[in-house]
Amino acid sequence: MRGGFVASRDWATFAEYVSARSAALHRAAYLMVGDVGLAQDVVQEALIRTHGAWLRLHAAANAEAYTRKAIATIAIDWSRRKARSVELSSHRPPDRTTPGHADRVDDHTWLWQCLLQLPARQRVAIVLRYYEDLTEAQTAEAMGCAVGTVKSTVSAGMARLRALVGAVPVPFQPDEAVAP
Repeated sequence: MRGGFVASRDWATFAEYVSARSAALHRAAYLMVGDVGLAQDVVQEALIRTHGAWLRLHAAANAEAYTRKAIATIAIDWSRRKARSVELSSHRPPDRTTPGHADRVDDHTWLWQCLLQLPARQRVAIVLRYYEDLTEAQTAEAMGCAVGTVKSTVSAGMARLRALVGAVPVPFQPDEAVAP
């Protein structure tokens, strides 16, 4: 590093990383914040932080983890700073006898609206665990917290999401199965 700037070789590597991962980072940020413009701002801020740490990261895997953590942290911090009012539908789409594409869109929209009602930390944890398919340990690293915190945050978020959706699934208990 000369004069506070990343060398051009390192800049090219960073540019390749951004090019390869931008779409996935934007999708994850969008799911965390629920707004396209805000998601773009979150990713931009996270990539600025990643660029600043680029020489210390040494590998793409480290950059990925660092950027995910930055996105999660920024998404949570921005939601705390700015209480945003989001207009949400107050009714569930009606059931139909023959579900088609429109029904699936309605269901996805309803689920999305319910997800947006969760507190930012719960929404971030659920997105990282289930949409990004990270392990509990990876989610904890990305959120900067303990694995136990991830477990309790995801559990509380899923319980709240189930209550909002109105579906309380009964878990299958093989020990209680009746023999023929």
